[in-house]
Amino acid sequence: MLDHPGWELLPQPTRALRTPTGTWLIRATEHYTPVLLGGGGTAPHLDIYDPADLRDISLPAGLAGALDALGPVRRLRNTDLWDALVTAIIRQVIRAGQARTMYRALLNAEGPRAGTICLAPVAEQILAMPEQSFNMLGMAFKRRPLQAAADAYLRHHDEWAAMPGDALVKALQAVPRIGPWTAGAAVADHTGDFSIYPYGDLAVRTWAARADPASAWPDDETTFAALWRELAGPHLSTLTALTLAWGDQHVRKPPAHPDTTVP
Repeated sequence: MLDHPGWELLPQPTRALRTPTGTWLIRATEHYTPVLLGGGGTAPHLDIYDPADLRDISLPAGLAGALDALGPVRRLRNTDLWDALVTAIIRQVIRAGQARTMYRALLNAEGPRAGTICLAPVAEQILAMPEQSFNMLGMAFKRRPLQAAADAYLRHHDEWAAMPGDALVKALQAVPRIGPWTAGAAVADHTGDFSIYPYGDLAVRTWAARADPASAWPDDETTFAALWRELAGPHLSTLTALTLAWGDQHVRKPPAHPDTTVP
């Protein structure tokens, strides 16, 4: 699943990722072979979401068939909470494609290099960036939320790192310009638990409806979220992640490379 904008998609999906103990280079190949670039510790974790886990719940036939056709989906957990916050803030309000372009522009302009790939600028860099730099990147309206998040991250990252996901979602909302959607999206990215993701949002509603156009899906977020929880039962994370993976696969053509696994 290549939903995170940190993936360089061509010629082969590749991503650099910080962990608390080192930096890794990951390629989306059939065999998971992360390469340590600096530091040490354990390689970033792959979460696996298996449609087989959904067979004991009653999903609409169209959605069940669409997700089952994916097979098990692998997704790289974002071990860097700061990057997860940057990503979610950039995704606020704008379309996914525009957010990916903006995120890549920020990394290429300001991010440190890890091999051939750029990482997100660290919180200290974001806090020190002048207003003109944001303006030049077309990110003037992202400056205040990113700098508020950077300031909060530098003050609270140790306590945030010790929190369970649901508590972290609440804690992040104390930061100016971070609401429930941003907090939930960031923590889902960071923990791999998509029961925390704001599953009533437009992305989930859109992909559910496109995967299963025969069903009458609610248009409003609150009603859809209630139905989604009821359908998912104990598999809310798996159902949400797989639906987003189905959308990730269908929103763009996967890169043509023999070793690429998509999603």
